[in-house]
Amino acid sequence: MIVESRWSDSGPQHPVRRHPLSALSSKKDPPHTQSSLSNSLRGWLRIRELNILSVLILVGILISFFSPYFLTTDNLMGVFRSFSLIAIMSIGMMLVIITGGIDLSVGSVMGLSSLMTALAFQHGWGMVPSMLCGLAVGLVVGGFNGFLITRVELPPFIATLGTLSIGRGLMYIITKGVPVTPDIPDSFAFIGQGYIGLVPFPVVIMIVMTICFAVLMRRTRFGRHVYATGGNEVAARLSGVRTHRVKFIVYAISGLIASLAGIISFSRFVSAEPASGFGAELDVIAAAAIGGASLSGGAGSVEGAIIGAALAGIISNGVVLLNINTYAQQAITGCVILIAVSIDIWRIRRRGR
Repeated sequence: MIVESRWSDSGPQHPVRRHPLSALSSKKDPPHTQSSLSNSLRGWLRIRELNILSVLILVGILISFFSPYFLTTDNLMGVFRSFSLIAIMSIGMMLVIITGGIDLSVGSVMGLSSLMTALAFQHGWGMVPSMLCGLAVGLVVGGFNGFLITRVELPPFIATLGTLSIGRGLMYIITKGVPVTPDIPDSFAFIGQGYIGLVPFPVVIMIVMTICFAVLMRRTRFGRHVYATGGNEVAARLSGVRTHRVKFIVYAISGLIASLAGIISFSRFVSAEPASGFGAELDVIAAAAIGGASLSGGAGSVEGAIIGAALAGIISNGVVLLNINTYAQQAITGCVILIAVSIDIWRIRRRGR
């Protein structure tokens, strides 16, 4: 710490005490350019997502070494398309986890919104009303989760586990176990099946959402309130943050994003299956955990969730290309989750020493 004295109105100036390194840097560094550049560089190098990105690159290199098909354009675009839905839903999940919560209902919301969109098309609704119907499902379920957690004060695990079961049950009641496959216009099919150049349109949606939510979390007051709520809810509330409102909005966003993933899924497969989205919540939570989210709240980033989803997607693709038993995929993903979370806990403990 640098201690400086000031001129006194009634006496001479006292000696100035400085750390030798600070004095050395003040002589060499220009006032603005090098200082700001080094601070920015140190900030980027400290982000935990860089470690996960390094693992992602390493895994990609290893798979490409054993399989020449991995780095082909068709395969890479297929990989991006396959994990894009999980990545999109992991954005909402990351926001929830940052507040210290969990949302187990995203898989059911994905399936239910897909079903409601299909039923709307089946009853002759247009493209926009059908999509709004599907999005409304996610917004309602997410808002209901937020109400149960903030007003009824149920634990997030219990509240979202209940809505998971309700949503899954409603799907089987409505469909009676039969898939819904209505006719859809080409403009709607483009959402899940189209390309912009060589890039699948779902991947474009994923990239746009990543940029928007990264800016939201890093540059806005709402983003700071989300981190504050997860870091220390009591302190945040005493500082004027409306923590209940923040949590409600976050769960509503998570439901809305999951419903968007359901609409994209229906657009891609043109079929709303009763089991659509089954187990997706585990993959979404895994992506967030691998991407550096702290399950105790207060830490994580949107970019990390996307990298985590990409890592899981590349591992899945590598299992296929290398002719590894597909049943080993979940075991490998589970090992990656344990390693990622263990490293995060070790890093936090080491920082606290």
